[in-house]
Amino acid sequence: MFKVLFVCTGNICRSPTAEGVFRHLVNERGFANQIHADSAGIGSWHVGDPPDPRSTETALARGVDIRDQRARKVRPYDFEEFDLLLAMDHGHYDAMNRGCPPELLQRIRMLMDYAPDTGTRDVPDPYYGTGDGFADVYDMIEAASRGLLAEIEANHLGG
Repeated sequence: MFKVLFVCTGNICRSPTAEGVFRHLVNERGFANQIHADSAGIGSWHVGDPPDPRSTETALARGVDIRDQRARKVRPYDFEEFDLLLAMDHGHYDAMNRGCPPELLQRIRMLMDYAPDTGTRDVPDPYYGTGDGFADVYDMIEAASRGLLAEIEANHLGG
């Protein structure tokens, strides 16, 4: 089982969207028994809360249901349990690097590195934004999730 953890600030906007989108793609490709996805936040402000309603609405409009998710904080043993820990932005990347055992640092990466054509490495936080921020974030995450799945399939599932 290949395990992926998506990480953002409070685990209510970006990372639950990424978990839901990635799981949806994994299921479409028939890899549900080979790839596991989860999400977490670097902070504990929203532990136990469902995703932000705007994230839920955006995902549902695209056929992805994230309503059953609940926020949690990154745990020390996540660095051992997960094969990849994917940061939504550089702040999350730096925070995870500070808390990770040195021998596991190679497991921490930026999600958007799997979508180099987007021209960005950070998924912006839509929480305080206006307009189509949640839709834009969804599109970015979907592009990166497709690249991520292709990389996992090619390099870790023997595909």
